[in-house]
Amino acid sequence: MSTIILSTESGADLSADLAEELNVQVVPMHVIMNGQDYLDGTLPVENIYEHYNQTKKIPSTSATNVHEYQEFFTRIKEDFPGCTIVHVGYTSKASSSFQNAVIASEEMENVFLVDALNVTGGLGAIVLYAADLLKKNPEIEPGSLVEKIEGVVPKSRLAFVPGSLEFLRAGGRVSNLAYLGGALLKIKPRIELKDGKLVSTKKYRGSMEGIAEKLFRDYLSEYEIDRKQLYLIYSVGLDEEIKRRMDEIAKENHFENIKWIQAGAMISSHAGPGGFGVAGLEV
Repeated sequence: MSTIILSTESGADLSADLAEELNVQVVPMHVIMNGQDYLDGTLPVENIYEHYNQTKKIPSTSATNVHEYQEFFTRIKEDFPGCTIVHVGYTSKASSSFQNAVIASEEMENVFLVDALNVTGGLGAIVLYAADLLKKNPEIEPGSLVEKIEGVVPKSRLAFVPGSLEFLRAGGRVSNLAYLGGALLKIKPRIELKDGKLVSTKKYRGSMEGIAEKLFRDYLSEYEIDRKQLYLIYSVGLDEEIKRRMDEIAKENHFENIKWIQAGAMISSHAGPGGFGVAGLEV
């Protein structure tokens, strides 16, 4: 029976400590700023915000390429001889990263790929589900593990509101007219993953504190989330009082384990500072 090694992209926003604890191998995606290519995880998020404040430009992002995946999978196999790799990937509907992983694995044995159709905490929730399953049943067959992971992919629910419409505008995701209207009326979109695609499903108006609470309560009323685990996502700059209040709401709703996930450089390049999101698995 070969050892199963889980892997994913940096877009899952797993902390280095958590990834090490769970033995999840993470391949970096890319952030390009000032003409320099940074591996996601090596660029402090604060540098992105400082760059935007100075230039009014946001970094661009790019997927892990085929060659990087080949090196990544090869290194795992060298570090864990005879292992089987189960890679849970960033949604194929928003990045070429997953397809690049498919191409890279074509001539490799014992590499299984799962398209999570999700990002950040939504992807992280699936990876951590797989890690927990593997921990409880280390003798599980790779095919069975993949089947179980694929079974929870449609149950992973992620919803978030960006902290700054300026970043969405700078990235071409909202028009100037929509930005001006949203800024004047303090309106922010709720972003969710639908069939793997990032879509705006609702708009909230008011202060970020009020919007975060509305988002959270709507999320809990719309989805029957497993109370064993909840993931709260934030980008640097979210007010600590908002985080405290979100903890209170989570506890009021009887979640057993509440884990905060910080959006990394790649996700923050699109969402901006002070964003909030929530992710979990439906029962």
